[in-house]
Amino acid sequence: MRRGTPSLKTKLAFGAGLLGLAALLAAAIMVLAMQRVSDRIEASVAAEARVERYSVLSTQVSTFIVVAAEAIQSGLPIEERTQRLDSITLNVTRTFQLLRRDLEQAVAEAQALGLDEQSRRATQSIGIARMEALFVSTRDAFLSSTADRERLQGFIDTFAIGFDPLLNGVITDELRARDKIIDSIADLRRTLTLTALGIALATLVLMAGFYLGLVRPQFSRLDLLRDAAQKIGQEDFAVSLPDGPRDEIGGLIAETNRMADALARRKDAVDFEWSRLNATIEDRTEALRRANDRLAQTDENRRRFFADISHELRTPLTVILMEAQLGLRGSAEPGPSFETIQNRALRLNRRIDDLLRIARSETGQLALDRAGFDLRDTLRDVAADLSAEVDAAGMTLTTRAPDPVRVTGDANWIRQVISGLVQNSVRHARSGGQIELVAEVGDGLGQVHVIDNGPGIAAADQADIFERFGQGTGPAKSEGFGIGLALAKWVIEQHQGRIGVTSPLSGPEALGDAPGTKVTVGIPCEQA
Repeated sequence: MRRGTPSLKTKLAFGAGLLGLAALLAAAIMVLAMQRVSDRIEASVAAEARVERYSVLSTQVSTFIVVAAEAIQSGLPIEERTQRLDSITLNVTRTFQLLRRDLEQAVAEAQALGLDEQSRRATQSIGIARMEALFVSTRDAFLSSTADRERLQGFIDTFAIGFDPLLNGVITDELRARDKIIDSIADLRRTLTLTALGIALATLVLMAGFYLGLVRPQFSRLDLLRDAAQKIGQEDFAVSLPDGPRDEIGGLIAETNRMADALARRKDAVDFEWSRLNATIEDRTEALRRANDRLAQTDENRRRFFADISHELRTPLTVILMEAQLGLRGSAEPGPSFETIQNRALRLNRRIDDLLRIARSETGQLALDRAGFDLRDTLRDVAADLSAEVDAAGMTLTTRAPDPVRVTGDANWIRQVISGLVQNSVRHARSGGQIELVAEVGDGLGQVHVIDNGPGIAAADQADIFERFGQGTGPAKSEGFGIGLALAKWVIEQHQGRIGVTSPLSGPEALGDAPGTKVTVGIPCEQA
């Protein structure tokens, strides 16, 4: 070996140093580029999430406008307008809070994207603040005490005209920013590919100066690294390079495997969050649909309630008018006519009291006028009140109370509960044709049994019929004037009593071959 001529070891060491330097440089560029890609992917996903949040806000605001317009057309008072819009305004306010939180996070995360991006995202908060201020002012004006329809409609029209451009501007800006981020990802990927190709080319030039027998074994490893870099650049993170010698190339392979694994986990996390976001949107949409269904059901119940009130009050008034006309014509014996007028007037007064009690109970107030009374008198009053309704249904109502049954409670409320149970039997057990009322003492309580020979109640439904919105699965629907089962349960529990249902019936309790139903009401007995 001539003096001054580098030895093979020196050349190999120099070549290995050059290759190691190139490998380390490539790894650093790859890590930096992938980090930048990751930052932009996160920013794109966050922008898409905010767009979805704006979509939810648009749906909620549309619902607010529709419900508010319907309330204006219906001429609802301030209390009902407030009740209808309470849940909607709460959802819109919550969405504004989430949007502000998202923008605060976006401003903090935009440090890696430059001052311009930070300024743009901070400016978006102004648009959200303007939308929220417009919504709050419209909501407060709409829920004010004014009843002027044109003025209320003007509030809604002004809100709709002003809110839509603001929302569209924010969404357009967000979509433009998202597209810009996506374009930057594509540019970065191209730069990464060119860098990888440049490094590969430089490596080939360096390798050309070495003896093919020494360098050739490294070709396959470099090819694997190149393929892995291209797959990662194409967002295919299913990379698993084989382990080799623990040299510079081996370290690069291990780093590439780790980076691919980290990116794969990050992609899975993004996909999972995306699916959760879609599920949340579906849940919120379903919740809004159920709320709309409940509002429609409430409106239907209100119309049916007033129709039933008209029917219940018109019948005794008609009898009173007929008897009064007979008296005016100079009947020879006016006594029966005046007695009929008195009885019908008392029954009408009782119906009005029933209405007032039901109305007070709907507000959570239940004033009980407790006193001792005999359940046999209650059964007689119920039979007299409902005789016309039972006869019209083609059914028979019998009472059985051989002994006095003295209890303590509000006689009017207990009568109303028993009347409601009989009306339920009339509606749902009409096919059986029989209803029996039984009063007795049992389990230390004064008990009233309402027994029918209808189709009965399925076992799966018996646990739910006393819930406020519980209803059986059969074809019959709850209708007519009277007290519901949920309210009946509440009234009895306020008396420290019990209410329960038994179906089907057998033995001496049954009124025939049909399954039948027995509802038992227990009231504390009067203390001696």
